[in-house]
Parts: sequence; structure tokens; C-alpha cells
Amino acid sequence: MSLVDFLKGSYTEFKDRVEWPKLPDLQSSTIVVTISTILLALFTFGVDSLFSKSIANLLTIFINLFN
Repeated sequence: MSLVDFLKGSYTEFKDRVEWPKLPDLQSSTIVVTISTILLALFTFGVDSLFSKSIANLLTIFINLFN
């Protein structure tokens, strides 16, 4: 099987045999992914802020112990 035959077959399969999602399905999936991404970003930001403040407080405590 040559490369040209492979590309022709791939094109035909994508054009005729693949069932592409409808626009409403794509829109609802996009909304779910967007909301999930925003929630995950907010969660990551919160955990990062919490750890950052905790480490800063621990360092302050240890520095004050030796002064």
C-alpha cells in the first residue's frame, strides 16, 4: 500500500464514514469543558495560595526561633 493510497483511503473514510458531532453536542461539550477548566483553575489557585502562605508562616516561625 502506497502513501497516496493511504491518504486517499483516509480522506474517504473521514468524509464518508465518520459521524461528526452535531453543533448542539459540540456546544454543550464546550460549555462543560470550559466550566470544568475554570473550576480546576480556581481550585489550583486556592491550594497554591494556601501552601504559599503556610510555607511563609513556617519560615517566619523558624527565623524568629533563631533570632
